Amino acid sequence: MMLTLAPINTNLWILRIKGKDETKKFLSNLGLVEGTTIHIISEMNGNLIVNVKDTRVAIGKDLSKRIIVSDKKEERVV
Repeated sequence: MMLTLAPINTNLWILRIKGKDETKKFLSNLGLVEGTTIHIISEMNGNLIVNVKDTRVAIGKDLSKRIIVSDKKEERVV
C-alpha cells in the first residue's frame, strides 16, 4: 500500500520507492530506503510526519505516494 493510505501509529516497512533516480536519492538522504522500518506519527491533508531511524521527518503528499509500505516485513512487491 502507499504510505498515504497506511494507518497512523503502526510500524511499517518500506518495500519499494517509485520514481526517478533523483527522487530515490532525495528520499535515501532522508533515511527512507527499502527495508527500513518507518512509523507514522501524524497526518494532515496527506502530509505526514514519520519517524525513521530515530529521526522525525516531514514528507509531502506527493512524495508519500511514491513510498510503498507493508505491515509485514516479509511481504514483497512484484
